[in-house]
Amino acid sequence: MSTTTERSGLNNELGTKFLLEALPVALVVVDKALHIQLVNAATEQLLGLSSGFLLRQNLYDLIDEDAAIISLIHQASKQDHSVAEFGLALTGPKLSTQKVDVRITSAPEIPDHLVISLQECSMAQQMDRQLAQGRAARSVSGLATVLAHEIKNPLSGIRGAAQLLEQSASDQDRELTQLICVETDRIRDLVNRMELFSDDRPLQRGPVNIHDVLGHVHKLALTGFASEIKFEEHYDPSLPPVFGNRDQLIQVFLNLIKNASEANQSSQGKIMLETSYKHNVLISVTGSHDRLQLPIVVVVKDNGPGIPEELKQSVFEPFVTTKPRGTGLGLALVAKIIGDHGGIIEIDSSPRSTSVRVFLPVHPSVHGGVPNSDLEY
Repeated sequence: MSTTTERSGLNNELGTKFLLEALPVALVVVDKALHIQLVNAATEQLLGLSSGFLLRQNLYDLIDEDAAIISLIHQASKQDHSVAEFGLALTGPKLSTQKVDVRITSAPEIPDHLVISLQECSMAQQMDRQLAQGRAARSVSGLATVLAHEIKNPLSGIRGAAQLLEQSASDQDRELTQLICVETDRIRDLVNRMELFSDDRPLQRGPVNIHDVLGHVHKLALTGFASEIKFEEHYDPSLPPVFGNRDQLIQVFLNLIKNASEANQSSQGKIMLETSYKHNVLISVTGSHDRLQLPIVVVVKDNGPGIPEELKQSVFEPFVTTKPRGTGLGLALVAKIIGDHGGIIEIDSSPRSTSVRVFLPVHPSVHGGVPNSDLEY
């Protein structure tokens, strides 16, 4: 009888453990002092940290003390009932910034313990934003085509006429003809930038080492616009090659780092560049049965003042800018290029912490999203 009871208890224990490991939701059990007592496989995947490491940690060691999730845990502990928040930023010294849905409940069977479930925010929200960015880019593309047709030719005529007038004009009038030339050149340059949106040629793509791209952009930044900014780099050296266009990816990250440096020109200005690999990130495309695999994540993070609340939802739209002399085309072009790569870009911004995350596909030579050991990167 006792053997049967022991076997039943063992089966229950193994069944519970198997169930926890099989759950797609990350589960963390902490005690009253927030020491981690239990994690499952989904937690390791979400946080990018092993269970052996996590079980030796306190949540305060992993998550920023002023993060919203910490105050939510204290609320659940004091009120002794379940609480939930959606779209919280999960940030910490050992974590890559990401948005998660959080549910916290007490564990009646284990006094003074809390069960925390973490689930990465629905990629549907990101896809909705990406589709909106695509529609905005297409509208600019149509406008650029019209401008190129209807404006550039008359501009050339106006500039040519101004140059002819300049030859016989007085010194005072010559200043006016030169002003006409300068202003027509400025309009031409703006139209040229907008024409980039109407470039619908097939994208030439191949294997790209994303760390080579970031290293190149980093050097350009240090020798120019970001010479006073402190950089931090946290790279995953095992990343497989991106399926992309090297020149266009350089343009993307050059724009993003330039924006980050311009956002904070103080002596405390800092930019963090980070890469990581997200296993099993599959995104369903609206109106299609295709599922995109975008496991390579590049983060550009700065400690500037952040994006104004009223611009957060439209920051990738054309002509939206916080710069006094900006055209608002830089981020719109970034969104178009990433969209052409089949990727996704998103921004999380708060005072002293703005993170731009770019999700990119791996090169087809990487089988199943896992690097082929025979490949050279």
